[in-house]
Amino acid sequence: MKKLLSMLLVLSLMLGLSTMAMAENPVEIIFWHAMGGVNGEAITKMADDFNVANEGKIKVIVEYQGGYDDEINKIKAAGMSALPCDVVQVYDIGSRFMIDSGWVKPVQELIDADNFDISQIEPNIAAYYTIDGQLYSMPFNSSTPLLYYNVDAFKEAGLDPATPPKNFDEILEMSEKLTVKGDDGKVVRYGFGMGNYGWFFEQWMGKMGLHYVDNGNGREAPATQVVFDENGGAAAVFNVWKKLMDEGVITYLGRGNNDAKAAFISGDIAITLESTAALKSLLTNVGDSFEIGTGYFPNIHPDDVGGVSIGGGSLWALNSGNEAKEKASWEFIKYMISPEVQAFWNAQTGYFPITVATHELDAFKANLEQYPQFGTAIEQLHATGPDFVGSLLSVFPEARSLVETYTERVINGELSVDAAVENLAREINSAIEIYNLTN
Repeated sequence: MKKLLSMLLVLSLMLGLSTMAMAENPVEIIFWHAMGGVNGEAITKMADDFNVANEGKIKVIVEYQGGYDDEINKIKAAGMSALPCDVVQVYDIGSRFMIDSGWVKPVQELIDADNFDISQIEPNIAAYYTIDGQLYSMPFNSSTPLLYYNVDAFKEAGLDPATPPKNFDEILEMSEKLTVKGDDGKVVRYGFGMGNYGWFFEQWMGKMGLHYVDNGNGREAPATQVVFDENGGAAAVFNVWKKLMDEGVITYLGRGNNDAKAAFISGDIAITLESTAALKSLLTNVGDSFEIGTGYFPNIHPDDVGGVSIGGGSLWALNSGNEAKEKASWEFIKYMISPEVQAFWNAQTGYFPITVATHELDAFKANLEQYPQFGTAIEQLHATGPDFVGSLLSVFPEARSLVETYTERVINGELSVDAAVENLAREINSAIEIYNLTN
């Protein structure tokens, strides 16, 4: 009897050690992301919760890689020899490169293997990442541009705060009333101000119902050249910039959106353009200084009938060849887009919840009630048709930088609109040609 008990004790210890060993050796996957500040803190919290729920089975190691450009450059550098991670967050304009790289495992394959119900993804968001009939990456931090305005300034100027401008003709008209000058004649508050941001240029192509590049906007086949020079889109955008500067209702606020955002928060401009993802930050920083209103991203012309396309980023699974890691990556991706997690993500950051069911959760409804301005973003998303899903381009990061360079040269009077369009098209086409020849 004693011998039997001893054997059972030894067996029990062995099983305990075996279970412990399993718990100490979960499948580890590395997740690269490009979210700093509160967004990065939210991602860390989400990953930590996932690790707790999957203790002993899967462990996600979260690694921040800097901004989007930093991250994709690290992928390019590391991928030549060894893939550096298992799941990576990449911005929308990196999609064509990721597909061409051959390093990814399309999430459609993981979806099909798991019989995952893709109908729960917002159709207008999934459409951007659907190429050749399959979803290549999973939408995650999705946004569109919005118009933001100072409600208090509208009231002071005698403007209806319930009717924000819908196009640049209206922006110019309202800005004349919103611009405030001091006794010395200097402008104290400009009516309008926006950053020189290449993303806006891309959005205005869609708002005008025009393509950015050939081959069905790069969706029927990889793009070979831009078409915004031929269809008049680039000239229309540059002419708006020139008119705004000539009218004196706008001051140049630099590249990107940081300076424009700061000017709006401080009350130096009454209307600005920013991402939907900036809403929470703007509301927090403005506080009780003034009330913020939101409107649709403005049209270039009053009769434009296009729509906005999704910005932000998505989650890509890399093709490691390790089945256990790929399955673990899929479990993590599914968790990150689950309704409850998306409700948390939306509340913390202002990005769209990409899962339809999130809208039915009390947490999402409470956040929308607290920040009704976000309702504008949802309405604008649903009002956009699938024809305006946005373009795909292999050299989008370089193209976006060139757009900002030539916008700046028009603003500074260095080039005419026609010369700027011609030079911009030539430089982007050259970059496309080089990429296509070497890939």
